[in-house]
Amino acid sequence: MALREFGYDLWKPSQPSNGGSEWGFGGVHPLGLMSTATGVSIPLAAHRKTAARVALFDLPEKSAQMMTECFRQFGIETVPIPRKQADRLRREKLEACVLPLGESAGDVIELARGSASNSRMVIFGLGGTAQDAMRYSKLCINAIFHEPLERSAAMKLVRSTQMLVLHEFRRYVRIPVMTEVGIVMGDSGRITATSQEISSGGMSLKGTHVPEPGSQVEVSFSLLTLPRVWVRGQVTWRKPDKSFGIRFDSTDERRQRLKEWIVAYLEG
Repeated sequence: MALREFGYDLWKPSQPSNGGSEWGFGGVHPLGLMSTATGVSIPLAAHRKTAARVALFDLPEKSAQMMTECFRQFGIETVPIPRKQADRLRREKLEACVLPLGESAGDVIELARGSASNSRMVIFGLGGTAQDAMRYSKLCINAIFHEPLERSAAMKLVRSTQMLVLHEFRRYVRIPVMTEVGIVMGDSGRITATSQEISSGGMSLKGTHVPEPGSQVEVSFSLLTLPRVWVRGQVTWRKPDKSFGIRFDSTDERRQRLKEWIVAYLEG
C-alpha cells in the first residue's frame, strides 16, 4: 500500500524546524521536530477527558514537572514511577514511557515490552544521543528529549507524537523509530544510517554517508518483533544535514512483511 493513499509521501524532504529533539518526520527536521507555526501551548477544551497515560520513570523532579505540563496540554496524563516501583511498567496499562537513557535503560524497556498490554508502548528517551539510542534499537526507542530540557522543544516533540500516544491511528500512519539500517548501494558498497521514521511506503534516515538522489539501494533492518527484513528502494531526496529519504520499490514483495508489522504495531 503506497503511503500516498493516506494523503502524503513519507519519502519527500522534510522542512526545517528549530526544535531540539531527534526526529525525521516529513515536515520535521531530522534532528528536530515537526514544523509548527509556534511553540505556544495549545489550550484544551474544558470538557476534554484524559485519553492516555504516560509513565515518567525515575525522572528528575524538574524534568518530570515539565513533562507533566507538556503532556497535559493534549489531555494526556503523566504517572510518576520511581525506580523501586519499576514493576508497575509490567502490571499497569500505559500508552507511553519517558525514561533516562542510562546504563539500565535496556532492562527497563524490556520490562515494559514484556507486558502484553505495554509491548508496543511509545518509548521516549531522556538525554543521550542517537548513538546511545542505537544500543537499544531492537527495543524500538521512538524519540529522544535532549538535555538540558527546553520547554519549547519538549512541547513540539509531544505535539508531534500525540496522535500515536492517543491511538488516533487513522490520522497517523508513520512510525517514529530509531534503529540501525544497513544500506547496500548499486555498486555493492555498504553504508549504515539511523532511521527516523518508517512506513510501508518508505523511510527517512540520517547518516554519515548520504547516497545521491536517484541511487538504487537495498535496505535491511529489524524492528522489535520483526526479524531482519530486506527491501529494495530508491533515494529520493537528501539535505545538507545528512538526512535523506528512501522510497521502497512497490514491486518488492518483501515489503509486505513490513506492512504487516506496521498494521500489527498500530493495532497492538
